[in-house]
Amino acid sequence: MSETLKGVQDIFDERGPTDATATFDRLWSITGEIMSKLQSRFELARDPSTDDLESYRGEAEHPSGRLAAYAGPEIDWLVHSWIGNPPLGFTNMHVTAWLGPHIDVPHLGIAWGTLPDLWFYIDFNPRSDLMLDTGALDKYWEPFNEEFLELRADPGLSTFTSRALYIRQSLSETAVCFTTPGTTHDEARLEQVRELAHRRVDRWLHWVDEAEPVPRERRERLAADDLARRRTIAERDPANVMGVRFFGPEMCDRLVRALWGGDRVLPRPS
Repeated sequence: MSETLKGVQDIFDERGPTDATATFDRLWSITGEIMSKLQSRFELARDPSTDDLESYRGEAEHPSGRLAAYAGPEIDWLVHSWIGNPPLGFTNMHVTAWLGPHIDVPHLGIAWGTLPDLWFYIDFNPRSDLMLDTGALDKYWEPFNEEFLELRADPGLSTFTSRALYIRQSLSETAVCFTTPGTTHDEARLEQVRELAHRRVDRWLHWVDEAEPVPRERRERLAADDLARRRTIAERDPANVMGVRFFGPEMCDRLVRALWGGDRVLPRPS
């Protein structure tokens, strides 16, 4: 087992321009599969605050991206996005789904891209203290413990350890968070990522279908905690430095707000 301790910008700068278009195309198609699965299950409406982010571009070296956010009766905020410059090697894609406060299930987090090395993250975002809430720990994270240990033992994967303390704190103990150093397109590895994502999304959807409703007296506090968690993760992501580099600080701030719903128009579910 190896470990990646360098920051995203450091890996990108050290590797230099490396065409990662093929890997980007494959990963973006997988995000499309996941998004289609979520759209089939949930009633979703695109938030108007992201309409003009359907396609955006920077000035230098032609970086571009797309960000669409959705909400619905069961979904507080769902983001389907990509940002980057595939021909130069950096891309970042998201499918993240934050549930309403009446559904007592962890949130779904998926992000992956190229540095130009392939990197990928899949996790369930806790909504309680798992040192105390052992029932949630056993139900939602224990089923993936053996799979996580097998991935950690895979010699072709390098554990991606963020240099940012907050980001490390935000990961569960079965989070899939790896890079494949030195590779930009490995179809077998990409298929592994695809299977991992679908398997975890399918399990998450099953949990949502079977979820017990959150007691009404807990919902206001849970909604506030969810929003604070989502905002803090978006604002403290060290990879935001790449957004500033490609699009400037003003546009990067706009994209970060879109990730957590800072300009949202649609109401939050109650």
